[in-house]
Amino acid sequence: MIPQLFLLSVLVFLLAKAMPGDALTGQLVQNPQMDAQTLNELRQKLGLTDPLYVQYASWIQRLLHGDLGLSYVHQQPVNDLLAGRMGNTIVLSACILVLTYLIAVPLGIASGRWTDSGADKLIVGYSYVSLATPLFIFAIVMLFVFGFALGWFPTGGSVDIQVEQGTFAYYIDKINHLVLPSLSGALISTAGLILYLRNEIIETKIKDFVKTARAKGVPESRIYSRHIVRNSFLPIAAFLGYEITGLIGGSIFLESIFSYPGMGQLFLQSITQRDYSVVTALVMISGLATLMGTLLSDIILSAVDPRIRME
Repeated sequence: MIPQLFLLSVLVFLLAKAMPGDALTGQLVQNPQMDAQTLNELRQKLGLTDPLYVQYASWIQRLLHGDLGLSYVHQQPVNDLLAGRMGNTIVLSACILVLTYLIAVPLGIASGRWTDSGADKLIVGYSYVSLATPLFIFAIVMLFVFGFALGWFPTGGSVDIQVEQGTFAYYIDKINHLVLPSLSGALISTAGLILYLRNEIIETKIKDFVKTARAKGVPESRIYSRHIVRNSFLPIAAFLGYEITGLIGGSIFLESIFSYPGMGQLFLQSITQRDYSVVTALVMISGLATLMGTLLSDIILSAVDPRIRME
């Protein structure tokens, strides 16, 4: 992971430098009265005119000490800026992850157990439609139908500003704001998990140890609960880490469409405002989360499958 993080940091730094303008360009847009001389003096003071290797060494040194830099658009440290948004993104991602498994696991088991039945065809059809539907299109439809047309849920934000923080009504309102983006992300994310679990169960049903259990007269319900489903869950458990990495990219669309104040929305805003210190920090955090998700998948798989530990 360390070499991968180092390579990612080099790529992120070089791409940020290759983009038009620099860290002060966004500030110039906010303050057009700033003259060129003052702007050049600020660039020299901040080290933006130094050679690239000097700028990279200074940036990576601050990064290793937990200093993500200063947001020139918001005029505050990036650490403080992310502190108020990271919690929202983590809560949204956790809700999507929980809903994804709550929906996908029962549907995948039912589809795999009763193969070619009416329920199986309905579940597989839903999965194919879900795979073919882009997340941002589905989220817009959900927002229009349940937010604007029916008015069942809020159309933006994470909580009503009029609700007093810390009260019971405050937490109910936050849950109400989470329903639409969470369901939108979960209903699209379930497709791959359903089909994978279905195929695992179908393949496990014809294995020798299952045939042996049936020959011994073991009840069918016990065969599924003790043998088929348990063994089919081994690769599904490893999917948990990869699902976390997929949520990182999906949160950008969901937070933008639902105006949810998280890191994904901040990422897009920072690109348009050329707030490069925020952009580089968010890409590095996303890269670290992706690597941690992959590591988590390996750990889970080795924990549930003793054969991997022995190898």
